Amino acid sequence: MTNLVTCPHCGHQFSPDEALTHQLEDELRTRLEKEFAEKAKEATQKELADRDAQISELKDKAKAAEDAELKLRKEKREVEEAKEKFELEKTRQLDEERAKIKADAERAVLEKEKYKIEDYEKRLRDMQKAVDEAQRKGAQGSQQLQGEVQELDLEATLRAMYPYDEIAEVKKGENGADIRETVRTEKGTICGKILWESKRTKAWSEGWVGKLKEDLRRDGAQLAAIVTQAMPPDVSDAIASRQGIWVVRPEAIAPLSALLRKNLIDVAYQKVVATHKQTKAENLYDYVTSNAFAQNVERIVRVYLEMKTQIAKEATNAERSFKQRNMQVDMLLSGMGGLYGDMQAIAGSSLPTLPILEGGVT
Repeated sequence: MTNLVTCPHCGHQFSPDEALTHQLEDELRTRLEKEFAEKAKEATQKELADRDAQISELKDKAKAAEDAELKLRKEKREVEEAKEKFELEKTRQLDEERAKIKADAERAVLEKEKYKIEDYEKRLRDMQKAVDEAQRKGAQGSQQLQGEVQELDLEATLRAMYPYDEIAEVKKGENGADIRETVRTEKGTICGKILWESKRTKAWSEGWVGKLKEDLRRDGAQLAAIVTQAMPPDVSDAIASRQGIWVVRPEAIAPLSALLRKNLIDVAYQKVVATHKQTKAENLYDYVTSNAFAQNVERIVRVYLEMKTQIAKEATNAERSFKQRNMQVDMLLSGMGGLYGDMQAIAGSSLPTLPILEGGVT
């Protein structure tokens, strides 16, 4: 029989074994609740830390996305600004080129008219001095006179274009071309010589090339050109290369002379700055006198002449359009005046007079 113990406070009787069991259960329950609470707290902290890490990662990604978008927008603006700048610069260059081409075209027209006037004045002077001689020689004298005028015009053109060069006329009776151009820089450095032969005949002569090649060798010049209206039968362009001799029409003198002169200056420059690189200077000189260089020059001059022709056509079309519109405006004003006159005839003095229709637009 189990011994019972009486509680001195409430008088309840219980067994000591039962009291010990309850105490163990309470201690175990307290320990388990404490461990469960600690584990729950630890799990909650881990979950909160993981969520904080996720939120931080999302913020970083959002910031990176914003930075990337800002960078793309900046690059887009820079590309658009560069494009606008390029278009503006391109438009400016085109406007400058058009103005330059227009000026060249106008100058060419003026030079052509000047050539005609000088030709006419030269005819008059020579005819007054030697009427009998002109009658005796007839057409031959006229042809020679035209050649002299062309030669004088060529000499004047070269002097005007290249004030630093020495332009010397070869006197009649001397062996050599008509004009010798000694190319000089602004500082007076001699870069080479160009011989110019002026021909104004109705037919081309292949003997001109051989004669000028001999003059080229005798004079020690580097380049030579024949200015003629009568081009070789197999040449349709305004410029061509014939056995190393340039053949050019008068209207293409400016671009050809500029290209030849520039290349002589380039060759001389290479010889000065690279005396120890003789091969390079020789190669450059060989190129200037080669067929490849001749073809490039022909192509450049051909484009130059085509552009001048196009500008002349555009100027003619613009002038024609202006005249047509002016006529239309005059017809409109005339029709309005007639209409108002008919109305005055019907309405009488009640319709006021319009001085602008009676006197015209001023």
